[in-house]
Amino acid sequence: MSTDIKLHKEDLPENLSLGPIVACDSEFTGLTPGKDKLCLIQLCSSNSKQVHIIQLNRQTYKAPNLIKLLLDTNKKKIFHYARKDLEMIKYYLKINVENVECSKLQSRIARGYSDQHSYKALVKEFIGVDISKQKQSSDWGKKNLDPEQLKYSATDVVHLHRIHEELNKILVRENRIELYKEALKYLKIRVDLDLALIPQDVWSH
Repeated sequence: MSTDIKLHKEDLPENLSLGPIVACDSEFTGLTPGKDKLCLIQLCSSNSKQVHIIQLNRQTYKAPNLIKLLLDTNKKKIFHYARKDLEMIKYYLKINVENVECSKLQSRIARGYSDQHSYKALVKEFIGVDISKQKQSSDWGKKNLDPEQLKYSATDVVHLHRIHEELNKILVRENRIELYKEALKYLKIRVDLDLALIPQDVWSH
């Protein structure tokens, strides 16, 4: 599959239209806000194989065009494991992303026949493609990203639209779509709990 990758420094171009549904992902130098930095945000529209990668300014995190998109309640944003992406985005961009979907949450509620809910597993099942995660732990903080890093980060969004659609079909078939929608409402609170350093299940005994 050929993917057209557009790398943008600091922010999206002004007036770039990505349509009503945008697949999103992010890359960071580690998993701890404050110690580790948010480096990239990748975006892909539903009607294009063009991926836009924003390499953020890690000194200022000023990205008004990107922030406008993430705050737009009329545009749906699909993440995989939105919990972590939204935690890093809130810490560094100081916003709550609006109108969010999460394919990992979909998978956990829909796919009772499997305990594999990674993006790689979902791409294999629904797209029929084995993707490499070799570059997942590479240095996302360096100034000049290599072509393999760009290709890897683009792969993390280019299949999300199809996966989201297929998981929705299962949720509807199994009468769990409303349960998924209700679970999504907890996502903002779950992110706030993570930022408050309360990662455990607050509902446990």
